[in-house]
Amino acid sequence: MTAPITKKPPTLWLRLLRRLGLRRKNDVEATEVSYRELSIVTLIAALIIGAAFLIAYRFVRPAPPGTFVISTGNEAGAYHLFAGRYRDLLAKEKIRVELRPSSGSLDNLKRLMDAESGVDVALVQGGVTSPDREYDLVSLAALYYEPLWIFYRADDNLTLLGRLSGKRIAAGPEGSGTRVLVTNVLQAGNALKPGVPLYPLTGMAAAEALIAGRLDAALFVAAPDAPVVQKLLKTPGIRLMSLSHAEALARRFPYLSAVNLPRGMIDLGADIPSSNVRMVAATTHLVARTDFHPALVSVLLQAATKVHGGAGVFRKAGEFPAIREGDFPISEDAQRYFKSGPPFLQRYMPFWLANLLERMLVLIVPLIAVLIPVMRIMPAFYDWRVKRKIFCWYGELKRVELEVRSKPDAADTARLLARLDEIEDGVDATRVPLTYWDYVYTLRGHIQMVRGRLTNSTVTPVALPPPPN
Repeated sequence: MTAPITKKPPTLWLRLLRRLGLRRKNDVEATEVSYRELSIVTLIAALIIGAAFLIAYRFVRPAPPGTFVISTGNEAGAYHLFAGRYRDLLAKEKIRVELRPSSGSLDNLKRLMDAESGVDVALVQGGVTSPDREYDLVSLAALYYEPLWIFYRADDNLTLLGRLSGKRIAAGPEGSGTRVLVTNVLQAGNALKPGVPLYPLTGMAAAEALIAGRLDAALFVAAPDAPVVQKLLKTPGIRLMSLSHAEALARRFPYLSAVNLPRGMIDLGADIPSSNVRMVAATTHLVARTDFHPALVSVLLQAATKVHGGAGVFRKAGEFPAIREGDFPISEDAQRYFKSGPPFLQRYMPFWLANLLERMLVLIVPLIAVLIPVMRIMPAFYDWRVKRKIFCWYGELKRVELEVRSKPDAADTARLLARLDEIEDGVDATRVPLTYWDYVYTLRGHIQMVRGRLTNSTVTPVALPPPPN
């Protein structure tokens, strides 16, 4: 005896296809579809999804450029050295950094303010801005202390700036950030004597002149490992001034900080320096144009953290880079970085991939939020569109039935019968998918029922179910 064949219930997808009236192999119940209604429903769904896409796209940031320009400083200076380290680190993230040497902070500032220069980021020493001018720039981070080194020739220790009055002093070239800072400090300490000019020497040229006796003092703004600083610290007869008024200078000039160079910090074996030295230091900032891409802010600060995050002569580990008040407002993107760290995806994958996924998520999440309800509504909307073709005839049939109840005369009866014929012809001409023909047959039965009432037919019509709501 052969076991009866059990028909498997249709899957959810098959039921959806049948509801839409789409053809499917071996599915004889769904043999026809209303392509016009399906096209209208699909078009409306596409417009809704397209509108959601456009709205979401407004919140998608443009892709970050694959390259940017950083203005550094003298090729032999610390600015250029640090920028070179940024470049090497960012190259691993497939970001090309172009280094553009300059004469210093003031030159860097001019380039940042010039939209045609092509410079996006620069290292700028604190205290070089003009208080009466507005700058459309932002600070990404304070990077490190850049101390003011005051070297002099004398037999006794000098601790007051006023003792340099009338001396031959090298203060850096005109227009440099060093010149601006040195001039402000010397003026505050009454070290500038009228008629005695400052010499525009800097770097090794100033050091050689000081060693040779052509200068009495030379002032530098440089990192402790700068060659000129190391040379003068180890040259006999050249002293480093310890400022008694370091704290007072830091209070007077907000961009300065009082720092301490511990005894033996430069060379412990040689005891250099031979005593603690009080100094003042400017803070070097990483400054960018306001239109610098937010995604690059994060990856650049990650590189700066690796370069400047360790302990140094004047800083503790983790003290820099940091957010500190300076000449420029703090970037909002930088504030988010220092508060929350790198974006989540950038912690676990390369920058280019993390940035791509972050931008795609802004699009995908809203689209999914719209797509799911749209896909749920589409079959119901299609179903309503098809049934509406049938249900509209029920309105016509209802009007005829109301007139039948008013007991029409012979002329009205003929007119109403003709109207019923028109309705029936209209129903026959209405094209609906095969799965909706049960509604058509139900409507035909109701037309026949109204016709029987109108002609007072003695034939009892077959009881039919009420029309669907």
